[in-house]
Amino acid sequence: MTLTDAASRSSRILAAGFLVAVLAAPLGACSLFGTKTVELDEETTEPPDRLYNEGLALMNEGEVADAKKKFAEVDKQHPYSEYARRSMVLSAYLNYKRGDYQEAVNEAKRFVTLFPASEDAAYAQYIIAESYYRQIPDVTRDQEMTQRALLAYGEILRKYPDSEYADDARRKIEFGRDQLAGKEMQTGRYYMERQEYLAAINRFKTVITAYQTTRHVEEALHRLVEAYLALGIVNEAQTAAAVLGHNFPDSQWYQDSYRLLAGKGVEPSESQGSWISRAFRSGKSA
Repeated sequence: MTLTDAASRSSRILAAGFLVAVLAAPLGACSLFGTKTVELDEETTEPPDRLYNEGLALMNEGEVADAKKKFAEVDKQHPYSEYARRSMVLSAYLNYKRGDYQEAVNEAKRFVTLFPASEDAAYAQYIIAESYYRQIPDVTRDQEMTQRALLAYGEILRKYPDSEYADDARRKIEFGRDQLAGKEMQTGRYYMERQEYLAAINRFKTVITAYQTTRHVEEALHRLVEAYLALGIVNEAQTAAAVLGHNFPDSQWYQDSYRLLAGKGVEPSESQGSWISRAFRSGKSA
């Protein structure tokens, strides 16, 4: 799954959640929220249903800025109403659609904090996660947004495991883990080029111990073969190659590792006491 494909999918899911909100929206004073009577100060307030429906109409006309103002007025004038809760969610959604991701996060976080038991809380949490996800950069740059996205998706699985957003959260978490592993590989290659082999080994070790289920683990094992041979630590190089061959026998990286060892007159041979062997025996991937 590419970032573009995932973004397209998430947009469809968010739009579906938005449609639920709009279709469930009240069209008059009576609504799905009941017939609760609200005491109003005629001089300073407007009925919440009027403000809310005006906001919906503006939103449907594409007048996003004006719609947000109406929703903000609902929250300001009627902060404890159901209309205010729904307005808060829609404001977060509109910020997300406009690319105002930090504002979307702020609004959605406020909603989740104030109304954690609301039926819209999972949707708000998904907006938070998607806002971070849309800001994930390429692997050459800092991955703070990737980390934030992973944490936000993890909250969906922890708090709302049966929600309609859970499956997409799992997919995005796998993508994010692959992204973080890619960053470790990019940094490790940089150290290899500078012949800073111990620093490089630490990066490849992270891939193997923390991101073992990602697509980068094969190359990480091969790079360990290169780095350990450069340091003269042949037994660890043999172990890395043996583990690579055992788990990925058809990998081009294994063929490359085998040739490197053959050039030194040795073959892949696993040492059970090696950290590499222990990592694969434990299957650690957290």
